[in-house]
This record gives sequence, structure tokens and C-alpha cells, in this order.
Amino acid sequence: MPAALALYRNWFRVQARGLEHVPAEGPALIVANHSGVVPFDAIMLQACVYAEHPAARNVRLLTADLVYTLPVLGSLARKSGHARADPAGALELLDAGELVGVFPEGFKGIGKPFSERYRLQRFGRGGFARTALQAGVPMVPCAIVGAEEIYPMVGNSELLARALRLPYFPLTPLFPWLGPLGAVPLPSNWVIEFCPPVQAGQPTPAGPLAEPDCELVADLADQVRDTIQAKLDELLVERGPAFS
Repeated sequence: MPAALALYRNWFRVQARGLEHVPAEGPALIVANHSGVVPFDAIMLQACVYAEHPAARNVRLLTADLVYTLPVLGSLARKSGHARADPAGALELLDAGELVGVFPEGFKGIGKPFSERYRLQRFGRGGFARTALQAGVPMVPCAIVGAEEIYPMVGNSELLARALRLPYFPLTPLFPWLGPLGAVPLPSNWVIEFCPPVQAGQPTPAGPLAEPDCELVADLADQVRDTIQAKLDELLVERGPAFS
């Protein structure tokens, strides 16, 4: 967390807004957009709630299985309190009263080209909404502006991606051409804003294994996605230049 907070305060100079929408106690699901080639946005979200929220809560981020196959990242994720992006595991965390963070776009979000910046990708099948319904917890939409510019992805080497068993291999104006120096994230201007919660109702009568109505799941997922996209559009205009 000290390293994350240094990036948060001194490199990206993140502006935090809407923290009153994040509950001070009890379970909730923070649903955010995902971007930036490397998931710095997830770390900045965690640092934001820890540093700015009066309750200094730790967001338990749900991360892809790929992270845990990489020696350094896997160990770091575990020490940071992250958990696998598994519905059963998410339900356990919420049942324990944890604040859980999820990025429904997954690799499609962080691996999209710079030309599609701040355009939300598909939110999967709305699994996060299903989890919120089963747990009976609110969903807090979160819009993150700034991550798209840290590694402007202008290309993708599919050959290298296949060789390294990665979902993509980014080509940016600086990486891999400048070696390790090209891997330094650009110091863009960030804003993280939490929107009013979307209530998912009470836990299903049959308990956490009950299957919510598919139409209700889709409607809630669309509502959260539309809220985040609208807020991104608003923040982009308000922020202005990415570097200043």
C-alpha cells in the first residue's frame, strides 16, 4: 500500500469523488471500468478507498486466474488481499461483510486499443449483478478516468502474445522500443468517481445458491454499465487534457 499510495498521490495525482456512496461498513460490490494495458486502475481504486474514505476500508479486488500463474504478481495479489474472480469466492467475501471490487470488462477492457479509449466493452453476462442479487448487496458504479493514457496501446503483437500465453502483447509509442524505460506509466491526470449505489434488493429466499431471474440480472447489469459510461463521458469533458 505505501508504494500504491505514492503513485496515487505523487505520480497520477488522483482526484477522488463520491466517496459518500461507498458504505463505511458492511458488504458492497464496487463495479468499475477497466483500462490501461496493465491494471494500475485496480490498484488505484484500492488505494483511493483506503486513503480517502473515512473508514479506510480495504477493497478486496477480484482478479483473473492468469494473475495467480505469474510468480511475482500472484504473490503480490495475495498479499494485497485480492481474490480470484470466482462467483462462489465473491459470495463468501460479501457474506463476511467485505467491500469487493470487480471489473466486468476483464482483459477486453485493459487490452483494447487506444482508439477505443473510454468506450466500455461488453460486461460479460452480468455475473456481477447475479452475485449482488444473491448476496443482497448494493452495487456502487465507479468511473475511472486517466488509466487509458498511461500506456497508449497502438498495436498488439498476437505472435508474442501466443508465445507468452498472454491475452495480448501491447505495443505503445514507448514499449517495447525503449525497453524497461518504455514500461514506466505516463503521469496522466486521474479522476475516480463513485456513483450512487444501485440496490440489488434482499438475498434470495433460497439462499446464496438460488438463481436470480436472467432478465433482472441483465437489466441491473445494463443499468450499472450505462451509469459508468455516462459518468466517463462527463468526466472526460470536465478533466480536459490528459497531461497538464
